[in-house]
Amino acid sequence: MDAFKLMKELRVNYEQEAHYLPKETGLRLIESTTEDDSRISAKCRDAKVEDVWSLTSFFGYSTQTFVLAVNLLDRFLAMIRIQPKHLSCVSVSCLHMAAKVTEEECNLAPPVELIRIGQCRFTASDLCRMEKIVAEKLNFKSKAVTALTFLDLYHQIALSHCTDRKEILSLEKLEAQLKACLCRISFSKAKPSVLALSLLRQEIHAVQSEDMLEIACHIQRHLKITDVELRLWSERVARCLSDYSSPECSKPNHRKLQWIVSRRTAQNLHSYRTVPELPTIPEHCWDESESEDSCEDVMSSGEESLSSSLGSDAEGPYFPLHLRRQHLHA
Repeated sequence: MDAFKLMKELRVNYEQEAHYLPKETGLRLIESTTEDDSRISAKCRDAKVEDVWSLTSFFGYSTQTFVLAVNLLDRFLAMIRIQPKHLSCVSVSCLHMAAKVTEEECNLAPPVELIRIGQCRFTASDLCRMEKIVAEKLNFKSKAVTALTFLDLYHQIALSHCTDRKEILSLEKLEAQLKACLCRISFSKAKPSVLALSLLRQEIHAVQSEDMLEIACHIQRHLKITDVELRLWSERVARCLSDYSSPECSKPNHRKLQWIVSRRTAQNLHSYRTVPELPTIPEHCWDESESEDSCEDVMSSGEESLSSSLGSDAEGPYFPLHLRRQHLHA
């Protein structure tokens, strides 16, 4: 695609990005929630995104799948206030919805496998029902404008000016940095175009390319992104990536995750496939009289089948534990 068409597509996506942003009031509510509250806290949300990252790596899904899943999850959580015990079903549903849009059908993991590997305590029927709820509330069809959308366009625009920059400006590295940022709920408040440009400028400064910096400045002027806004998010991105590159933080393994488990653990994992421990969600789980904007509970008190998966409320590292090493010994 030539530079003119890329800039035109960039503008179209820029005009649409506001439709796919989580409600900021809902995000602030999550950030203000304490851990001992009965609602979703920021720490709880971040831990669940790490679980989604682990499942994405395990099943070999693309970055596009992960980013779309996080976008769906944040938009739903910012619209509907749910209890922590329901978060596992919501997050896995968002991942499965995203995978059905972005992955080849032959590469899709069956719902029962997502549940089994995720060690969740709900059924495939629960998952299917939750997908319908999320799709209805978000009016989700088949796409969303995300930071990855802009990151890919920015990368193409940069390469269109000189093909020999492919070795310098790595899209794979930019994607990994984006995933690191999305593990913090604070980045969900950033406009996707601004977050992506902040990541691009961070990498350009790292490779010390004056030519590409000029291209980034041209993109900023084209989208009318203010210096103040870009500086704010660039500083936050720099702090996040500094944590990522610190010796205390183990880097994710980008190869497809492989587990080595004991026979007893394998039997326990297998048990989730055949014998759900808790009953399925009642059909009358939604109270239609409640307002979405009020962020009231959307699940009935009897939905005990949606207990959160292991680690959703635990301490846990900043990056997914399953990505810290290739082999997990039980």
